[in-house]
Parts: sequence; C-alpha cells; structure tokens
Amino acid sequence: MNRLMTPWGELVLTRFPEDPRDQLRAWDAADEYLLQHLAGSAESADGPADLSGTVAVLGDRWGALTTALARQGARPVQITDSFLARQATLRNLERNGVDAGAVTLLSTRDTPPDRIDVLLVRVPKSLALLEDQLHRLAPRLHAGSVVASAGKVTEIHTSTLKLFERIAGPTRTSLAVKKARLIFCSPDPAIPQSGSPWPHRYALPLGIGPASGLMVTNHAGIFCADRLDIGTRFFLRNLPQRRGPERVVDLGCGNGIVGTAAALANPQAEVMFVDESYQAVASAEATFRENAGPRAQAEFRVGDGLAGVPAESVDLVLNNPPFHSHQSTTDATAWRMFTGSRAALRRGGELWVIGNRHLGYHVKLRKLFGNCETVASDPKFVVLKAVKN
Repeated sequence: MNRLMTPWGELVLTRFPEDPRDQLRAWDAADEYLLQHLAGSAESADGPADLSGTVAVLGDRWGALTTALARQGARPVQITDSFLARQATLRNLERNGVDAGAVTLLSTRDTPPDRIDVLLVRVPKSLALLEDQLHRLAPRLHAGSVVASAGKVTEIHTSTLKLFERIAGPTRTSLAVKKARLIFCSPDPAIPQSGSPWPHRYALPLGIGPASGLMVTNHAGIFCADRLDIGTRFFLRNLPQRRGPERVVDLGCGNGIVGTAAALANPQAEVMFVDESYQAVASAEATFRENAGPRAQAEFRVGDGLAGVPAESVDLVLNNPPFHSHQSTTDATAWRMFTGSRAALRRGGELWVIGNRHLGYHVKLRKLFGNCETVASDPKFVVLKAVKN
C-alpha cells in the first residue's frame, strides 16, 4: 500500500491483487505529473483544466488517475483493456471513500461516450492498442477538447507522437520531470477518420499440429499480433494428445490459438479461455468460432486467472505465463496462475506450461505440485508438466 499526494489531497492506493510483499507502487511519476498539470501547474498555461464535462481516462493502470479525479469531484469514464486495472480502481475508490457510482467503467471493447471534453491517456506498452483506441475516441472529440497523455520518457517515442498527430491533431510534448513526460494534442475535427485497421488476421504456418493453417484473429494489443511467436509455435508442436470428455483451460489465452488447437485435437473437450485482457478474450472467441465450427462448446472469461473457477473442476490447464507487468519483470503473475491451476485441477489433472528456460518454472512447480516433468525442450524454451496428486 502506498500514498500518492495529489493536488487535491492524499490517496492511499494499491495494485490488484493485493500482495503485502509487493513493493511496486500503484502509481508512478507520469500519473503524478498529469494530475499536477490538470490542477494548473507551470506546464498548464491556461490554469486548472475544466473537468465539469465528460472526462475519459484511457489506460489508467491501477486506478490512480480515476480515483484522484473522482475524489476531486469529476465523474470520469475509465476505459481499460485490463480486468486487473478495473478491480484495482474499484478497491482504490472504496479505500479512499469515493462512491463507485461516481465513475463509469468501460472496457476497450465497449462503446465510448458520444462526446469527450477531456481525454487523458496513459501511454500503453502496445502502440497498436493506442492506435486502435485513438481511432475509436477521436470522432468523440471536438475542437475545444483537452487531450493530455502521460508516460515515462522511455515509453514515449516519435511513433507515439505521430499517432496523435495523424489521428487526433497537432501534438507537442512537455519537459521531462522525474523521467516522465506529457503529450498535449489539439483536436482537429477536419482530420478524416478512416477507422481502426484492427483486428488483424493471418494464417498459421503448417507443421504445428492441429493448429496448422488455421486463421487467427488478433485485436489490437495482443502479444505478437502480426505473427505466431516462437514460444507458442513450440508449445503447439508439443501439446498433450488426449481424448474423451474433459474440461480444458487455456489460461492467459491471448488470441486463443492454443485452446482452439486443444479443442480441434479433442472434439469432446469443453475449453475455457481465460485472460485479464478484454482484447485478448475477444480475439480468442473470434479465433475459436472461425475454426472450431458452430457446434463446438467453449467458455470465454475475462478475469484474474482461475479465481472464481470451482475447485477440482478442471482436467487440463495449458499456460504460457507472462513475466512482465508493465515495465517490471516479475514472476508474481506466473505464481498466481500456478497456484490457481492447482486449486482448480481435479486429482490427476495436469498443468502444462511453456516458458523460457532461464525462468526456472520447474522449481516453482515442484514446490507447488511435488512433481514436474520436462515434456520437450530446445535451447530457448521448455514445456513442463505438473500433475495434481
């Protein structure tokens, strides 16, 4: 838990899920810089921003911006691709005595407000996601809209500025403060709106098992949205060969090709696709529906791993865990995925994991399951199997 001093008072904030051992803050210098600008810092030549209209906040990572604005009296609309960010926002609102009804929570898949008077953007890691969302939001801006974006200096590139210029209007940047920078954009309603180029679709290569030659749909922000990454390719070549009725989970499903391959290999399986990204789950559903046929059964869930899945209800979990959280390298997400898998698996159920060899997932799996078998390996990747005894 950490405390952010805003121009309108102090906030107590945490990430989600809460972990008392986690030393990472739920805000950073870019959030702080943007809030100071809105309150009328030296960078804001016109004084405090007028927050009485529709204020949209895109990409608020842990709810710091949304909570601060709601505490100040604005009624912000938060737009996020992250289920975890939404849950963090709800808990931070409650923690700071703000009624959740003061905030409208939208995903990147939802229809944005018809008119946006203030658009605040936390620059995402994915330039594609920024492009897609600017295409969705630019038609809602008007000549008097205030558009301000914030990010660490390492997150803002020439390509970032060009996106704002091309889609929204003339753009300039601030000075760097505490390794953070602001982007200011003056909306130009005369810019032709061509619409988002997303989603992208491509055909998978041959020689990768049941997924060979399938068409994949990728909404903006999905990892390796324009090609099959080498880790997933190796996993697809080494998936378990199983038959009969069973419940399978594609955990951290991304575009859903691993779960779709499992469904094609075993038509009697019921597959659940799970990811904390709304864009990912939409991609997985599109990929599955196109390739598995109209009679195939599947469930698509946006959530925090396997939280909420009944204990001992799953036969097989397929997992390619991420090892980054925004700019931080961490194994916390992988550990939650592994512990959630063990709880959800039936006795004799299996967790199959693909990962870089250097991550040492076998140590964690042996500690948690009491066993771990190497199914396949190459110089870069390893496929591991742990059985719930």
